Amino acid sequence: MTCASCVAHVEKSVSKLEGIQTVQVNLLTNSMTVSYDETALNNDIIEKSVENAGYEAHLKSENTSTAANTKKIDHVQLEQDEMKNRWWISLAFLVPLLYLSMGRMFGLPLPAVFLGHENALAFAFTQFLLTLPIAFVNKKYFTGGFKSLFKAAPNMDSLIAIGSSAAIVYGIFAIFRIGYGLGHGDMDTVMQFSYDLYFESGATILTLITLGKYLEARSKSRTSDAISRLVDLAPKTAVVIRDGIEVEIPVEELKIGDVVVVKSGQNVPVDGLILSGNGNLDESALTGESMPVFKEVGQSVMSASMNKTGYFTFRATKVGKDTTLSQIIRLVEEASASKAPISKMADRISSVFVPVVIAIAIVSTIVWLLLGYPFDFALSIGIAVLVISCPCALGLATPVAIMVGTGKGAEHGMLIKSAESLETAHKINTVVLDKTGTLTEGKPRVTDIIAGGNYTENELLQIACSLEKASEHPLAEAILVEAEKRKILFQNVTDFETIPGRGIKARIEKAQYFAGNLQLMNELSIHSEDFLSLSEQMAEQGKTPLLIAKENAVIGLIAVADVLKPSSKMAVSELQKMGMEVVMLTGDHRKTAQYIQSLLGISSVISEVLPQDKEKEISRLQSEGKKVAMVGDGINDAPALMRADLGIAIGAGTDIAIESADVVLMRNDLMDVVSTLQLSKSVIRNIKQNLFWAFFYNVIGIPLAAGVFYIFLGWKLNPMFAAAAMSFSSVTVVLNALRLLRFKPKFNTKPET
Repeated sequence: MTCASCVAHVEKSVSKLEGIQTVQVNLLTNSMTVSYDETALNNDIIEKSVENAGYEAHLKSENTSTAANTKKIDHVQLEQDEMKNRWWISLAFLVPLLYLSMGRMFGLPLPAVFLGHENALAFAFTQFLLTLPIAFVNKKYFTGGFKSLFKAAPNMDSLIAIGSSAAIVYGIFAIFRIGYGLGHGDMDTVMQFSYDLYFESGATILTLITLGKYLEARSKSRTSDAISRLVDLAPKTAVVIRDGIEVEIPVEELKIGDVVVVKSGQNVPVDGLILSGNGNLDESALTGESMPVFKEVGQSVMSASMNKTGYFTFRATKVGKDTTLSQIIRLVEEASASKAPISKMADRISSVFVPVVIAIAIVSTIVWLLLGYPFDFALSIGIAVLVISCPCALGLATPVAIMVGTGKGAEHGMLIKSAESLETAHKINTVVLDKTGTLTEGKPRVTDIIAGGNYTENELLQIACSLEKASEHPLAEAILVEAEKRKILFQNVTDFETIPGRGIKARIEKAQYFAGNLQLMNELSIHSEDFLSLSEQMAEQGKTPLLIAKENAVIGLIAVADVLKPSSKMAVSELQKMGMEVVMLTGDHRKTAQYIQSLLGISSVISEVLPQDKEKEISRLQSEGKKVAMVGDGINDAPALMRADLGIAIGAGTDIAIESADVVLMRNDLMDVVSTLQLSKSVIRNIKQNLFWAFFYNVIGIPLAAGVFYIFLGWKLNPMFAAAAMSFSSVTVVLNALRLLRFKPKFNTKPET
């Protein structure tokens, strides 16, 4: 495929098939995504339909392994190399052709064999011979262009083929007229047609178009840089332990359950869980996180992350197309191949663009002939119209920006599933944030230790962790983690007993201890006004207070809370500066929610919401005319993520949250929500610039080529300059899209220190 018209013809041909549900063709990737009723259609019928439209189609392998993607990258390079060779060969013959054809106009010396009317035939025929190699190396324009034309589905190649063929055929006609004039002594005819040769125009059109295509191919190859870097990170071999021996095998042969060895400096080949050892892993290619992450026994590792230091073995849990790397590549490819709603206008115009241009070229030629102008003048007008019109720019305006944008997002750990999601993101005006795991860490931590009497903080913590060691309550884990951090030793505990819903009791060195909530203390008639008031105060701040009592007196209080992420306040501030309404959605008590609201400066809070009611709250906001983005990470967020205009799963979340979301953020950082919205605005702005340039170029260029300004201003466009302008238009669109490679999130708020 060469232009947007090709896309329109393929989509039209396939969509006519009975059983087709959706069909999307991508010019940039030369790919097609089809949804269809398998009871009515099969792949062979779809491929045949594409062939009937004048193109070829082959079923893409489902394997998204490194090898498959490497093959794709090589195909891009192959196209680039072919265009480069065609350009250099064309240029080698074009230079002497232009010297010969235009040398006399600039007073340049020519061999005597080409001078004078008596040598006019040699002069013309030599130009023809120099044009032939250029036409031959660029024969694809003719074979593809005329094939599409005969199938009533003309494309950009058709315009080039008709324009350059008209120039060359007219030149051949001129040779015959020169020969006739020489044979009959008609020197006026010889002189007229020796100046009316159009071989240089046809050859220059082909050469400049090929140069444009080469520059376009070079630029387009950079759009897949993000995927290429990911592919390069994935090792082609892995070291596994088989029968107690380390064996190196191709990554494709790895199976779930294999024990894989990763040494310092090596990349992790597939996803898995560490069995022994540890390492500092650089996951920047997957998550955008620049700092290495320490991983040890029991923790998960992702494919394509690099082990900076250490040595470990892990059990493979996901291989082949199921690995994190393969899923990221698949998501980026699918997003790149999808279409944004903004592109539909360009598609509709492209479907009729080429036939209209051909009609304008024919009408322009006839009109100028009827006005009494010479045939060569009218012919040059028609050729200029054909070669200046650029359906390429229209077709590339959206997909190049989408591919660069989604690739850049992947580079920063932001996986955008479709072009539609990317476009929707720039319209968002309300961001709804789940609290647990989104604004907060999602893991309870000890926030306050208040010791009474003669006890120190560490002594109180020692009693608490000794009591909680045998408990399965979530608070127990937070206390044990804090004790481990402070290197607190456990004391011997006897007569341990759980009091459901209220706390625990046990003996330490024959003394009776209790750890629990306010209800437990009231039941035991253990009172301490200072600690009770503190307990209520902390509960209002969203903390869970654990009262510690010895015999019949409270000796201290330990508060546990799901603490806010360091970036939460900054992210909320940034979203508000972007003009977003920020809403916190939580099941917490109203007072707790209001306390967090005051800490973060959130404009609106919806509290005491049951998990199943989150989706209803999103619907309510949408009914008020708001474009809503929902940010969450849990299973109970899935319905709300699906209901929202834009669902964002943060911190890689749960599988079901990821499936429900439109955007998946690999890092557990709320600032990536800001980055996603900024990226969307940059991409859509770039697409609008591209579409404006493509439309503006054609709206101005076609009337100029048709001679509309000639009568009033004397402006006439030479076909050679028209070809250069057409190539420049396509290259400009691609280069403008490549500016997105420089995208970096911009934050106005300085992080707190």
